[in-house]
Amino acid sequence: MAAALSTIVIPIAIGAVAIVLMLGLANMLRGGSPNTSQRLMRLRVLLQFVAIIIVMITIWAMGR
Repeated sequence: MAAALSTIVIPIAIGAVAIVLMLGLANMLRGGSPNTSQRLMRLRVLLQFVAIIIVMITIWAMGR
């Protein structure tokens, strides 16, 4: 289980965070809607939380 998490799920979670971060930066640089920026920032924070939980579960599973 830990191997699957560390090789598949963690990169997907980190990639999702990076994509949302880039979308937010692109929106800010082109002067897009502040509401869109706010929504993307909230989504990024949520995805970061999920990524941290996945990493912690992986560390726990590797220790077992």
